[in-house]
This record gives sequence, structure tokens and C-alpha cells, in this order.
Amino acid sequence: MFTETTEVPQWLLSSWLRSCHAAGATANEAELIATCRDLIDRWNQEDRCYHGVKHLVDVLSHVDELASEAQEPDLVRLAAWYHGAVFSSDTLKAYANEAGEDEVASGALARNQLTALGIPTENAERVSRLITTLVRHKAAGAGSDCAVLCDADLAVLKSDPQRYKQYIAAIREEYSHIPVVDFVKARLRIVSRLLDRSQLFTTAGAQGWEEAARQNLIAERARLNKELKKLDEASQQVVHSAS
Repeated sequence: MFTETTEVPQWLLSSWLRSCHAAGATANEAELIATCRDLIDRWNQEDRCYHGVKHLVDVLSHVDELASEAQEPDLVRLAAWYHGAVFSSDTLKAYANEAGEDEVASGALARNQLTALGIPTENAERVSRLITTLVRHKAAGAGSDCAVLCDADLAVLKSDPQRYKQYIAAIREEYSHIPVVDFVKARLRIVSRLLDRSQLFTTAGAQGWEEAARQNLIAERARLNKELKKLDEASQQVVHSAS
């Protein structure tokens, strides 16, 4: 049924069907499965080293963990399905800080596909709006559903140190075509912005993730600054050698 780039957990399809039905879908099962297949294929694209099926599964699992705090948990689950459905690691977009998950395009895709499945327009629009809140990953004041989705998407930050290193390595692989100095500077900006926040997570259930996430980010920032210093020194040596 699905592409085989990444192993797809058996429960994904049943989870998708439950959420669609809970959201009011009127399409038949074949149509629902076809849309699910399209989404899995999108998440399984070859250039997704981190933002692939495993990330989708992780976000859905963390939404389930925080579901008691959501007003419409199945709409949040549908938003998780779509939040990175449109993705690009294109070089030009990366330099414009527009690479990665395209939340605006993903939100539009969600609205169109969910409406086509018979899900009421207000629910499809709600899912679309939830996705676009992820552009800056700031859910404060945006409601509990937004908070659950944002926290679930950022949950990787609280991983144990070994898994966090794997996450960083996967992100770097996704942008392996970007020169290392440009990648380090871009990543440093992202990490610094996150650390500048008064809090990373806003739901009650995610408050216990805060310390581990900050420790991971602090350690990554230190490594990035060290790497950037080495790269600058190497660049200066090349200039001096050529002069």
C-alpha cells in the first residue's frame, strides 16, 4: 500500500481513519486510504532524513501523550499528519530561510484534501490554522490545541543526548548540499532563538521536558560556536596562505 523508503507502523492507517471519522469525514474507506497513502508517500520522500515518517510518528505519539489538554484532539492529530506534508531542502529556499516544512503550503493541502473527504469546512479550516501556527512555533495565546501541536513538534528537543545527536546528524544530512559554514550559522540562529524564549513548552504535560531540552540546546550552541570558530580560523589561514 505504501512506499517502502521507511517502515510504516501498522497502526498509522487505523489512527488516520479514526481521526478522519471523528472530524466528520463522509468519504468512503477507499478514498480515505488513498489520501493516507498520498500523505505517507509525501513523508517518505528521499530527501527527508529527519522530517520523514519517523518524525510524523513521533509527533503523533506526543500528541496522544498530551491529548487530554486539547479541545479537539483529533483535529490536532490531523494537523500533525499534515504539518510537514509539503517539504523542501532546496538550496535557494535554505538561504532564504524558507526551507524545511512549508507550513503555509501544508495547511492549504490539508484544507483541500480534508474538505474533499467530506470533513466540514470549519474543521478543515481549523486544521489548516493549527498547521500555520507552527511557522514560528509559538503557541502562547493561540489556544490549547495549538499548544499541544507545537509542544509535540518540539518534543525531539528533550531527547536523551544520544538521540539528540542523531537528530542533529539527520538535520545536517537533510541539508548536506549546504556548505558547512552556512549550515552552522543558520543552525546557530535557530538554537539561539529557541534559548531566548522564556519557555519552550506551554502545555502542563510538557513542562517536565523543559530542562532536558534546554540542556540539549545549550550543549548544541556551545558545539556550534566552537565549530564556527574553527571554520573562521581555517578560512583566515587560507586567505593568509594565498596572500
